[in-house]
Amino acid sequence: MELEGRLVEVLAEQSGQGKTGNQWRKQSFVIETMDSQYPKKVCIDVWGDNIDSLKAFKTNDVLNVKMDIESREYNGRWFTNVKAWRVDKKQDAAGGAPQGGGMEQPPLPGAADIPTAPEPSDDLPF
Repeated sequence: MELEGRLVEVLAEQSGQGKTGNQWRKQSFVIETMDSQYPKKVCIDVWGDNIDSLKAFKTNDVLNVKMDIESREYNGRWFTNVKAWRVDKKQDAAGGAPQGGGMEQPPLPGAADIPTAPEPSDDLPF
């Protein structure tokens, strides 16, 4: 799922130790949607090394967030998590590259050398 909005606030980082002894880190940030008459604020979590990408953004930056939403039940109550797996600054109108901590993937090696299929003809046998 993808959401675009203006960065309102970056909350304090949280960390701890899980049951298995592994360390974890989490940081939340709030964005405000801009796509309707009634903007909505959404609090989104970033985990692990992706936290470092938030440092590149400032309040009021327009961000494009790719995220997963998941709900789970615990003792008869439901809890919903919004977890970002990629955060980029929105591209400017001139088409420049996104700024900030986006996790860009390099192009596949040799992708330009792959031949393209010929256009199909209209001479169908049936």
